[in-house]
Amino acid sequence: MATNTGKFNAFTFFNLPVAWWCGVRLKYIDEQKAIVTVKHRWFNQNPFKSMFWAVQGMAAEFSTGTMVIARIRESGKKISMLVANNNANFSKKATGRITFTCEDGHLISEALAKTIDTGEGQTFWMRSVGVNEDGVVVSTFNFEWTVRLKK
Repeated sequence: MATNTGKFNAFTFFNLPVAWWCGVRLKYIDEQKAIVTVKHRWFNQNPFKSMFWAVQGMAAEFSTGTMVIARIRESGKKISMLVANNNANFSKKATGRITFTCEDGHLISEALAKTIDTGEGQTFWMRSVGVNEDGVVVSTFNFEWTVRLKK
């Protein structure tokens, strides 16, 4: 797993094929922000002709998790990561291309530093907001990530 969009997307193809086939693609990543898109298509829709909530969840989680993965790699330590909890709000039908943006990268470094220093697991919440092509928010996801130094 690398820290550029092409290699993350290749990782998705080989390790998360359902996300790749649904069209989940990382478009941008840096230390503070990640942007993931997914397009509404017939095979990722619900009976109401909008994007299935789980597809939105995959894209939203990917926008948070890519930054966590990148920071763990930069640390050079063996650290496990896991989503411990999540919640979501859906405010509009998701059709067209949905763009999920997470700007909570600043939360990762502190948690990783604490888990490395203390050896104890740490948790932190990250938010990803999905907007349609008109810039209207269609869904907001929150993920509670846990990180722990592997023994």
